[in-house]
Formats: sequence, C-alpha cells, structure tokens
Amino acid sequence: MDTGQIVYITSRLVLGALASFFAIMLWSKTRDVAWMLIVIGTVAAYIETVYSILDIFGVSGGDRFLIGSVPAAAIILPCLRTTFFIIAFIVMVFRKYRR
Repeated sequence: MDTGQIVYITSRLVLGALASFFAIMLWSKTRDVAWMLIVIGTVAAYIETVYSILDIFGVSGGDRFLIGSVPAAAIILPCLRTTFFIIAFIVMVFRKYRR
C-alpha cells in the first residue's frame, strides 16, 4: 500500500466520521423529517465508506449475495444514501410549495 492510498483511506474515514458525528448530534436536537433523512443519508454514506475500505483490504465478505457478478452491498449502499437525500429534498419541496 503506497502513501496515496493511505492518505485516501485516512481522509475518507476521518471526514466521514466527523460528518456522521455532527449529523448524529444534529439528529438529537431536531425532529424535522427532512433533516432526519439528511442525517440518515450521511450515516449511510459513512457506512458505504467503511464498506468500500474493507473491500479494499479484502475483508468485506460481500461475496454471499451477488447481483450478476457484483456484490449486492456495493450496489445498495450508494443507492441507499442517495435515496435518503432524494426523499429529504422531496419533503422540503412539498413543504415549500404547500404554503
């Protein structure tokens, strides 16, 4: 493993952990559905980051459930994050146009 990969992995883990930490802190202070969905999307993004790094090291164990030749987790995790963000934005749009 070269220096570039170490910097890549470390930066993704540290920044994702910070984003998730502050998102969870926000979650405890708000009861707004849209913001809660953004928080869940942020935590899902960190889960995806951890999974992808485990996959780099060969520890992911995602070979059990395959969709074609691709592990299901590699497809579901990025889509899960984006889905939560889409739902949060839809809630915000409906709230804005309802007034």
